[in-house]
Amino acid sequence: MDRRQFVQASAGLLAVSGLSSSSAMEPIQRQGKGPLKLSLAAYSMRDALTGKSAPDKAMDLIGFLDYTAKLGIGGAELTSYYFPPEVTAPYLNALKRHAHFAGLTITGGAIGNDYCQKPGDKLNKDMEHTEKWINYYAELGAPVIRVFAGAVPKDDSKEAAIARCIENCERACELAGRRGIMLALENHGGITAKAEDMLKIVQGVKSPWFGVNFDSGNFSSGPDPYAELAMIAPYAINAQIKIDMNVKGKKEPADLSRVVKILRDAGYSGWVVLEYEGKEDPFSGVPKSIEQLRPLCG
Repeated sequence: MDRRQFVQASAGLLAVSGLSSSSAMEPIQRQGKGPLKLSLAAYSMRDALTGKSAPDKAMDLIGFLDYTAKLGIGGAELTSYYFPPEVTAPYLNALKRHAHFAGLTITGGAIGNDYCQKPGDKLNKDMEHTEKWINYYAELGAPVIRVFAGAVPKDDSKEAAIARCIENCERACELAGRRGIMLALENHGGITAKAEDMLKIVQGVKSPWFGVNFDSGNFSSGPDPYAELAMIAPYAINAQIKIDMNVKGKKEPADLSRVVKILRDAGYSGWVVLEYEGKEDPFSGVPKSIEQLRPLCG
């Protein structure tokens, strides 16, 4: 199938499913209130995965899957940073097999990127990196990948960067759609530091393979991060929970029940991923956080 045939076939399937690639992003039409399911982000165990923890606590991604399974939850989110330097098909197959026998779903992945960049070699490399990891995560069966908008380049305007980010997100979504994977733009500082600016990007992207990664701990520039979370929740296709939030410039324990209620009020269903960044050792802090979230997610 050449590119023209692929685009025509995709357009037909999207039309049948009621999706359109020619209209800007609208709040997601949910099919009723579904379940919230718990997952753990590999980033939660970053020191163990990068050799910065005690030797007896070191792990690779196979060990991370085993650890996640012992928590009694159903999902694990992987991150490109913790894969070996050379990712091979046998390695991806081994991860996928191991997750299956551990009773886990690989709920998503994440890559490092900057879609605010101006055209040039650096942006081209970012797009190549995006496509490579779309293919890797597709082989693992991950439904969604977290991506980042980046920051306004020096000597550039916010408006120009937003327009460029929209265009680059659409380019990336075309690549992702070929593999049936959605890209979730995370509220992660930079040009997405404020919900208002983030929504300009989200609502401007014309692709059915796009949405928001709702990260409960990442809004810190405004007076009410909960209100900003409520603004982006209707577009969420993946949700991450942190145990702390920045409120009026001060870090404080998150009101987890309030955060989960924001998701439920928006009709969100699917994976709720713990991304642990607390001060406590993750080997004790992660299980405690999971037990806090378990009854809230039902």
